[in-house]
Amino acid sequence: MTNVAEGALDRARWLYENRGLRAKELAAQGKQVVGYLCCYTPAEFMTALDLVPYRIQGGVGKPLKQADQHLETIMCPYVRSCFDLAMGGEYDFLSGVVIPHTCDAMHRIYDIWKYHMKPPYSHCITVPHMTHRASFEYFQKELEDFQHSLERFVGRSASEEDLVRAIGLHNRCRALLRELYELRKQEPPLISGTEITRVLVAGMTIPVQEFNDLLEDIIAEVRGRKPSSDGRHRLLVVGSEVDDVAMIRLVEDCGASVVMDDLCTGSRSFWEDVDHAKGAVSGLAARYLGGITCPCTYREGKVPERFSYLGDYVRDWSIQGALLYAIRYCDTYQLDAPEIKGYLESLGLPVLYLEDDYIMPPLGQWKTRIEAFLETIEAGKEE
Repeated sequence: MTNVAEGALDRARWLYENRGLRAKELAAQGKQVVGYLCCYTPAEFMTALDLVPYRIQGGVGKPLKQADQHLETIMCPYVRSCFDLAMGGEYDFLSGVVIPHTCDAMHRIYDIWKYHMKPPYSHCITVPHMTHRASFEYFQKELEDFQHSLERFVGRSASEEDLVRAIGLHNRCRALLRELYELRKQEPPLISGTEITRVLVAGMTIPVQEFNDLLEDIIAEVRGRKPSSDGRHRLLVVGSEVDDVAMIRLVEDCGASVVMDDLCTGSRSFWEDVDHAKGAVSGLAARYLGGITCPCTYREGKVPERFSYLGDYVRDWSIQGALLYAIRYCDTYQLDAPEIKGYLESLGLPVLYLEDDYIMPPLGQWKTRIEAFLETIEAGKEE
């Protein structure tokens, strides 16, 4: 890896600030790097075939230059930002792209990306929006098709042993991330939400084994800290794509601590392991369809049953308030937002709803609203 500063968190920050550079190095060395969108993409298949999975990200703070010539302006701004960067050559190092059909924006960008960027490899994974038995059977067939398409691309097959090895590497990564999140339970937390965001984004851009090694060093470094109590309000952030520290850093600069999240770039992407006891592909299908709590997949049951895991987070991380974050034009999150908000409020939590256009977040407006929100939490404590 390119030489960076000594500390593990410094290395994560360097990777965050220079995202893509390590993947470009690997591509220059002859490795095939495959980009993907969304945490519903089973990266284990790519790892099993010695491909480098790379989670495609947008550019917060970077105005669009070309995407609006091809995409509607009322389309998900995160997707538009990713495509704009691709049009500008940011992702020319990718040998392929994988996009799951989790929402309309993702589904349509696959065809548009494939037509304009003409990647050597491309594949769309259809993700069922229900969790019935037939849904899992269908999804397993989809993953088998995904595996075969990758095998045709690289010219060799992935054995069951290859898949199990890859699952082991990714499960190890998930376990390390959960261990790191455990260090946020302390008062005060041993690692900030801003630092966590950098670590997560860094991990999306490097091979899983390198990320595992980095996480082990980060955990050792963080465990050695001895922070003094600061009495900050402990917040949970619930939402979709957060691959930039701007919003989290603003919240913490206002005097709160982001100690837990339910984000597709955060806990949602690693909270559940893959159980391959009944077969690797079957286990992957069960984990990715059944173990990711995204609004794009409807789960039957009343509101308390659907969101009870958030109640676990509130209890275990001693949450005092919640930020409900949605990217503009994200129908799935905006449809679920009222019920999520109602559930969190039923637990006695104050909730602040923030909507963002992703590309240019309204940080000035947010600052005023967040400060007022924290004052509300403080007033509630004094009553």
